[in-house]
Amino acid sequence: MASTRREVLRTGWKVGGACLAVAAGWTLFESLRPLSRGSKGAVLELGDPTNYPADTATFVTEGRLFVANAGGHLFALSPRCPHLGCRVPFCDSSGRFECPCHGSRFDLGGEWIQGPAPRGMDRYDLQLVEGVLVVDTSKLSAGPDRGAHDYLTPPKGPACQ
Repeated sequence: MASTRREVLRTGWKVGGACLAVAAGWTLFESLRPLSRGSKGAVLELGDPTNYPADTATFVTEGRLFVANAGGHLFALSPRCPHLGCRVPFCDSSGRFECPCHGSRFDLGGEWIQGPAPRGMDRYDLQLVEGVLVVDTSKLSAGPDRGAHDYLTPPKGPACQ
């Protein structure tokens, strides 16, 4: 009877070790694979440019993007941080985009201010067609380099993070 009990315990340890190895392998796979870009994209009409007042950022749910008006220049910004893909919300109190994951901050034009992000926020192709803003979410271009500060203004107030 003692040998049967030992065999059960050995088998249990082997099964437990195998489960642990599979879990560790899956975790490693998930942490190293590239983040999904989501859907293939679409062309969306965003309406009249006057719907986006100066010095504001408006989240457009249908396109999962921000339309930001920085000093009269309109941008369609991806809400994904270029660092690791976290969702970057707009902080109304500071007037900046602030990544809650690792502390990257971006100005209203999506330009890098601080943090580990390698560049500014990525931008979608935005055009004015017959008085209507049109964004193509299949055309995403890399955000501005870290040195760009064309739209940098002092923060409006305290940071959200």
